[in-house]
Amino acid sequence: MVEFAPVVVPMVDASKVSHDADGIAREFNRWLDDVEASHAVSGLAAAVIKDEHVLVERTVGYADASTGERIGGDTVFRLASLSKAFATAMTGLLVDDGRLHWDTRISGMLPTFALNDEAASERLTVGDILSHRVGLPHNTYDNLLEQDEPYEALVDRLKEVPLACPVGDCYGYQNIAFSLIGDVVFATTGDFYYHQVEKRIFHPLGMTTATYGRDALESSKSWARPHHRAGMGWSPFVPAEAYYRVAPAAGVNASIRDMEQWLMAQMGERPNVLPATLLDTLHKPVVETAREMHSTPWRRGRLRDAQYALGWRIYNYAGETLVFHAGAVQGYRAMIAFLPKYRFGAIMLWNCESGVPSGLMPMLFDRYLGLPDVNWAGIENADSKDDKEVGSAD
Repeated sequence: MVEFAPVVVPMVDASKVSHDADGIAREFNRWLDDVEASHAVSGLAAAVIKDEHVLVERTVGYADASTGERIGGDTVFRLASLSKAFATAMTGLLVDDGRLHWDTRISGMLPTFALNDEAASERLTVGDILSHRVGLPHNTYDNLLEQDEPYEALVDRLKEVPLACPVGDCYGYQNIAFSLIGDVVFATTGDFYYHQVEKRIFHPLGMTTATYGRDALESSKSWARPHHRAGMGWSPFVPAEAYYRVAPAAGVNASIRDMEQWLMAQMGERPNVLPATLLDTLHKPVVETAREMHSTPWRRGRLRDAQYALGWRIYNYAGETLVFHAGAVQGYRAMIAFLPKYRFGAIMLWNCESGVPSGLMPMLFDRYLGLPDVNWAGIENADSKDDKEVGSAD
C-alpha cells in the first residue's frame, strides 16, 4: 500500500475571502498572458464566473496551428469526462419526472446485462452506476476500448471480471459501465440518449454549439484540433474515436460559451432547467475517494477530504466545498470547478496534453479564498511566495 507523507492543509479564514472578484479575474487574465507568452499550450479557452456574470472569457492560441486558425469563444472542444455530469443531470430530470429512480435496479431495465456475481447484478442500481460504485476495478476495459473494441461487446464482457468489492461498497472509476446509463435512458424514453440531452439540457440552456460524437465535432464551424509537441511548436492530429463510443461518459463537445451557461446552471442560476433540489442531489457526496487527495501537488496541498457524488467530485478545499471534475482524452484536457457557497467558478478547455493550465484553477481559488499563494501551474511570472510545484491534468 502506498503511504503519503502528512501535509498540513491551511484552512480558509472567512475574513480573507475576497469581495473583489473582478480584481481576481484581472489577475487570472494576467496569468493567461504568461501562459500565452510561454507557448505552454497549443490553444486554450477559459472563463471565470460569479453568479450569472462572466468575469473572464479568454481564448489563447490555435484551433489549428497548421493553418493559423485561432481559438474563439465559439470554438468547440472535446469535454472528455466532463460529459459525465450531463449524464447525471439527464438522469435526474427523468427522476424528477417520476419515470426513473436513483435506486432503480439495472436488471429490471436491461435484463441481459450481467456482472460476475448474480446477486451483484440484481443489486446494481442507477445511482451505483453514476457514482462509480459498480464494484469493478478502476477503468475496467478502457484499454480495450482504446484498441477499438465496440462498447456493446465490452459491456457484455463485464460479466467476466471478478468484482473488486460488493456493489455499492467502494469507488472504482468507470467509463464503460458508467455508459450503461445511456441504455437506461433509451429503455425509459424510447429515444436516443443524446437526443434527450439535446432536448432537455443543451437547447434550454442555449448551448448552441454543443454536440455528441466525432462527426459532429468535425462538422462544427470552428473546432479545436488536438495537438502534440513538434519541436518548439505544436502540430495537429486526427481526433481518436474510442471514447466517443461511450457517449454518457465522454461524448460531449462544447465551446467555452456553452460551458459558461452550463456552469451558471450548476451554480443554481437556471432553476427552470436544473432545479435546486436536483442540484442538491447531484452534488451530494456519495462515496469516499481518498486517493484523489494525493494525485497532484495542489490536491495534496489543499484537500482535506475527497468524495464522488453523481458525475461530480466533491472536495473539501481548505475547509470550503469545491465541486469539481476534470477530463482527459488524447490531445484534449478540460476542467470545471466552483465554490457553491460563493457561486464562483471557472472552466478551462485546451487542445493539448500540457499540465500547465490545470494548475491555474487552484491558483484562482486560492486567490479568491485568501489562501497562501502557490504557483501550482509553474508559470514563470506568477506572483508566488510559496512552492512552485507543477500540477497535472487528470
